[in-house]
Amino acid sequence: MPPSRSIGRAPPPTGRGRISGGKSLSGKTGGLGNEVARMKRQRKIHRDSVHGITKGDLRRLARRGGVKRLSGAIYNEVRGAMTDHLKKILHSCTIYLDHANRKTITVTDVIHSLKRLGNPIYGFDKDLEQKARKPARV
Repeated sequence: MPPSRSIGRAPPPTGRGRISGGKSLSGKTGGLGNEVARMKRQRKIHRDSVHGITKGDLRRLARRGGVKRLSGAIYNEVRGAMTDHLKKILHSCTIYLDHANRKTITVTDVIHSLKRLGNPIYGFDKDLEQKARKPARV
């Protein structure tokens, strides 16, 4: 094929297959030969997953609660409070798991844990709703 028709194609290889500068990607000099250029695997930096709850998320929660203005230092405080509350709930859930000899947390475990901690949630457990709706006998 004539060279004038090679538009859009890679240029022909030059030299002996060495990467410019005389070094391969692995850092050794010479041609690539049998050695395949290896890239180092980048490890994921583990950070506290509570930071996945962004500043905007916390601002929206505050707006729903009726807060007009937030201080800059409040975000880390709220994240800490959320972490503590979640630890209490999960600790209570593990008590139910140990008693039932299970390894998976279910919705009812969370509902009973919240009720035990004094923060009942409605709309999930039919038994709890029926008990809550029972009229008091006079």
